[in-house]
Amino acid sequence: MCGIVAYIGQKEAYPIIVKGLKRLEYRGYDSAGVALLLDDKINIYKKQGKVANLEEYTTDKNVSGNLGMGHTRWATHGEPNDINAHPHYSEDHGLAIIHNGIIENYDAIKSDLLSKGYTFRTETDTEVLIYLIDDIRKKTGMKLGESVRTALQQVVGAYAIVVLSKDEPDKLIAARKSSPLVVGIGKEGDFYLASDATPFVEYTKSVVYLEDEEIVVIKRDRGMKLYDIDDVEKTPYIEELEVHLEQIEKGGYEHFMLKEIHEQPTSIQDCFRGRLNAAAGRVALGGIKEYEQKIINSKRVIMVACGTSWHACLVGEYLFEDLARINVEVEYASEFRYRNPIIGENDIVIAISQSGETADTLAALELAKAKGATILGICNVVGSSISRITDAGSYTHAGPEIGVASTKAFTAQVTVLTLMALSLAHQKGTISESKYRSMLSELEAIPNKVQQVLDKNDQIEYISSQYKDATNALYLGRGSSFPVALEGALKLKEISYIHAEGYPAAEMKHGPIALIDEEMPVFVIATKGTSYEKVVSNIQEVKARKGKIIAVVTEGDDQVKSFADHTIEIPETDEHLVPLLATIPFQLLSYHIAVMRNCNVDQPRNLAKSVTVE
Repeated sequence: MCGIVAYIGQKEAYPIIVKGLKRLEYRGYDSAGVALLLDDKINIYKKQGKVANLEEYTTDKNVSGNLGMGHTRWATHGEPNDINAHPHYSEDHGLAIIHNGIIENYDAIKSDLLSKGYTFRTETDTEVLIYLIDDIRKKTGMKLGESVRTALQQVVGAYAIVVLSKDEPDKLIAARKSSPLVVGIGKEGDFYLASDATPFVEYTKSVVYLEDEEIVVIKRDRGMKLYDIDDVEKTPYIEELEVHLEQIEKGGYEHFMLKEIHEQPTSIQDCFRGRLNAAAGRVALGGIKEYEQKIINSKRVIMVACGTSWHACLVGEYLFEDLARINVEVEYASEFRYRNPIIGENDIVIAISQSGETADTLAALELAKAKGATILGICNVVGSSISRITDAGSYTHAGPEIGVASTKAFTAQVTVLTLMALSLAHQKGTISESKYRSMLSELEAIPNKVQQVLDKNDQIEYISSQYKDATNALYLGRGSSFPVALEGALKLKEISYIHAEGYPAAEMKHGPIALIDEEMPVFVIATKGTSYEKVVSNIQEVKARKGKIIAVVTEGDDQVKSFADHTIEIPETDEHLVPLLATIPFQLLSYHIAVMRNCNVDQPRNLAKSVTVE
């Protein structure tokens, strides 16, 4: 949440910063602003709304300077408006700051500063922090970097910050704790700072991911120095970026979400490339291979996640328990740490997160680690916090996901969980060799089958047009298709703002059936499998109440087609792999309905891509 970009070097900073903010706008779009240092003066320009509003506002402003920083905001403290937008000045305009995170003890710090005669202009916790830094600097005569470090020792909360000073015009100071921050090292002595690497991918591939409570001091023409919060100098670990520029462009699609939906044949293929060889009967997840026996011997596996990733965990629970006969519990990461969970050394905790920066999921991992559990991660972003805190894990290799509503990340996460479940089941001997090899072959065929579903886009768009004005919707599924129903409902809520709920199909009779009338669309996964006849019965119960049935069915199914209002056929596959196919129609339905309702598909209201605050 919130996007940070900064630059110091010989180039004009403003174009670099604004382009970077546009790439980070998925992290928050309540307001945007820039701070530019020129002739020993800090010029701050900021506007409520999207980065485009900021661009328009600065058309006639002086945006020169080769040192500056920018911010796109997802509001926490203080409503979204011009005043609360970042960057923020110190009281005398000598310092400026941008910040991602929450300063939890800001009220106590603010009260102390008010007693000293300071006057605040905004409602934000961030302004309190820059005032504190300035107060320390003036009272002690410390340099900017030391003032920042001293101030952060008094702070409780999460932060990624960048600070600049008109008195030290060739320097940027940055620090992080529980919010991501990465340094890009240019080829011409210039440096970039950002919440992730996308703002500077065309300028450099050399990066340093800051660890918690690390502070970096960057001086023009003199390089960077890295310290921890106790002032111990550290050696930066320089990594090579894997992201390519074309991956973060729309590539001719109208929206990033649509592009990412259509990338799924490739992203699933990339997910199991080098890990799956059906002909040889081999599955190898290198990142967790040495922990597989520990998982098999564990008391239980706990999967923690939020949002779409939590739905992937639910699919994983079905896969692990049915195939590998391993006990799995799925937890909301946001609730996990607050209910004093019972965790022991024989437990395995698997965290799933697209960004690898989800604050609640990180907090759950820290708790599990403190209690001695083995912690593993499944995430998409190389170098992310979850990938660094865990004992081991697997990357999904889905590529950058820019659309706020997750699509390809979900299918990639389910793919990794499927590979894990199959590998564990094979080792335990809980599935036969023939079943194992059959499922490997089926999994290898999934990318082509996903493409076959995507080829039904025109039909799905037509169905979307019939229900774009609905005010409510139900999604039903059984077994591992129940999480797909939850995910389908979430997608519709997120981007079209239609109220939708997902349920196990049999639970409909225990309350939700009261909602059904001739205006209610009911989306059902009714593919061939062990629960097929039961789901057909549930569909007939809906029809008896005049509900509208939109069913996802196995290719060639005429039974459901005979009484459903609409059917979307998906290729036949192993029942365990149905979630990878059945979710595609729901993604496209949500997308088309949102477009028809003139919603902002890539940047839904009130949401942000990477939830880095609790």
